[in-house]
Amino acid sequence: MKLWLLRHARVQLPGGLCYGASDVPADPELTLAAARHWAPQLPGEALWRVSGLGRAQQLARAIRSLRPAWPVPVIDARLNEMDFGRWELAPWDRIARRDFDDWMLDFAHHRFGGAESTQMLIDRVAQALTEQRRAAPRQAVWVTHAGVIRAVCYLARGGTLPIPGVGHWPREAPEPGGGLCLDV
Repeated sequence: MKLWLLRHARVQLPGGLCYGASDVPADPELTLAAARHWAPQLPGEALWRVSGLGRAQQLARAIRSLRPAWPVPVIDARLNEMDFGRWELAPWDRIARRDFDDWMLDFAHHRFGGAESTQMLIDRVAQALTEQRRAAPRQAVWVTHAGVIRAVCYLARGGTLPIPGVGHWPREAPEPGGGLCLDV
């Protein structure tokens, strides 16, 4: 199956903030620009899923406005970005180094910010990916977030469960409004 992974456009927040599960909007003009870029490239017959967060749904709606005959995407909260708990919307430079170090020491299971661990993110993404494969589409499109895209990349290259450590986590993700296509 070919899986297209699109990341929402840049959010309307100042730089340097930790955000994941916070439902912050994306820049409307950048969202439309991303939609115009992706709409001609994406397969119309694909099964579509979109994160439950508004910034991803903005991009899915914008693409569909350019291709109204395409199916309405299924909203799937398993495609939401990682929940950073008490660190949501905090400046990265105000998060204690010890909190960050604790996460890096137990990258799989430490709940950075007290909410969700990296392994919890990987597990829910793996569940969504397995379900998508069972539906047996030739192509699928997910409109989602950097953490989810990294989790799919980790799983697609045969990553073990649980993830052994931060060194195994993909560092690269598409820029906001960008995307990639994988054979999964």
